[in-house]
Amino acid sequence: MNSTDFFWSLLVSTLVANLVLSAYGIIAGRSLTKKLISLTIFSDTIYVIFIMIGYRLIYPAVPPVYLELSRDEIGFLKGHAVDPVPQALVLTGIVIGMAVNALIGFGIIQAYRLKKTIDARRLTGYEEAG
Repeated sequence: MNSTDFFWSLLVSTLVANLVLSAYGIIAGRSLTKKLISLTIFSDTIYVIFIMIGYRLIYPAVPPVYLELSRDEIGFLKGHAVDPVPQALVLTGIVIGMAVNALIGFGIIQAYRLKKTIDARRLTGYEEAG
C-alpha cells in the first residue's frame, strides 16, 4: 500500500467514525445544545464527503475556469478539472445549514426561557421518575 492509498483510507475511516459519533450524539444526547453541535458536525462531515466526490485523483487537479482555450487546453481541462457541482451544493448547504442552526439555536434559547431546562427528556415529559 502506497502513501496515497493510506492517506485516502485514513481519511475515509475518519469521516465514517465522525459520522457515527455525531449520529450517536444526535440520537442519544440529552442536552439540546449538544444535539445541535452534533448536528453541525454531522453536516460538516457530509460536506467534506461531497467535496471528496467531486475531487479528481488526477495530478494536477485544476479549477474549472475557462480563460483562453485551445483544443489542447480543452482536453487537458476535461481530464483534470474538478467537478464544480458538488462545490455548489456544499456552498448552498452551508448557507441553508447556517439558517437552520440559527433557528434551532433560537428554539433552544426559548425552551430555556420558558421551561428553565434544555434537557430533551424533561422538555418532552419522558423523564423517568426517581
